[in-house]
This record gives sequence, structure tokens and C-alpha cells, in this order.
Amino acid sequence: MPGCEYIPYIMRFGDDRPNPLYRRVCYTFGWMTIITFALLNLVGLALAIATGHWQLRQIYDAWYLPTAGLIGILGALGVLPRTRPSTRLEGFERRMFYGGVWTVAGAQLVLWPLWRILPPGRGFDVLKLVVYVGLLAYMGNLARRGLLPRTRPIVPGELVESD
Repeated sequence: MPGCEYIPYIMRFGDDRPNPLYRRVCYTFGWMTIITFALLNLVGLALAIATGHWQLRQIYDAWYLPTAGLIGILGALGVLPRTRPSTRLEGFERRMFYGGVWTVAGAQLVLWPLWRILPPGRGFDVLKLVVYVGLLAYMGNLARRGLLPRTRPIVPGELVESD
């Protein structure tokens, strides 16, 4: 797994080294988790507001595999950050990946109890959507500004340090 190497693979950010296959596969699965859950929950909330009833189970049954599959294809093609053939942009891509992890995990952590606590109804569904999108935006901005762990700006040539 990435980060568990005997000797760190990336020593200086910005170095143009081949990105090993195991790192590309692991980060592809990471992006699958981040994007798929965030997107499908967002769609589920929007449809609950539009139709007046929850269809999240049906959305996951119908769209989880196609969405995850598309993200897997993008990862295999090296389109997603940290799945590219080279580690040259590692410092920037690291920020994007961990920013996504913090953003989606934080928003989902708040959304889950809202589903359990708030009663059904369009008004409460709108509240859930506003809170979820607001948290995605807020946490994403914190990550963009480098205020969350592993999201600080990194310049090419900087030595890798644990943060």
C-alpha cells in the first residue's frame, strides 16, 4: 500500500519518477470511494426533495457500479490525481486527494446522523442538502487553503516530511 514502503518512494516533490502500479491502483480505489459516495448521496438528497420520497437504496443499486466503474476507468487511464504514470505533480495531487478525503468524510459524518435524527419531509430534506453542500464547500475551502492535515502547499523540490 502507498506509504507503507520500506523506504519512502517519493523523496522530493516534483521529481519525475514512474508511479508504480500498486500506487495507481490504490489511489484509484480511494477516488472511487470519495467520489461515488459523495455524488450518489448528493443525487439522493436532490431527488428526495424533487419527488418527495427517498430512493437512495434504488439509486445505489442502479448507479453505484456504473459510477465506480467510470472512476476506475479514469484511474486506469491516469486521468485522476495520483493515478498518473509519473510522480511529477505529486505535491499538488497529494493536496487534492487528502482534501477530498477530509471534505467528503467530514460531510458524510455529519449527514449520517441527520438522516437518523430528522424526520422525513421536504423541509428537512432541504435542510440536509443545505448542510451537506455547505459542509462540502466549507471543508473543501479549508483543504484548498491547506488548513487540513496533508493539504498544505508543497513546492517542487521540497523534501518529503511527515505532517
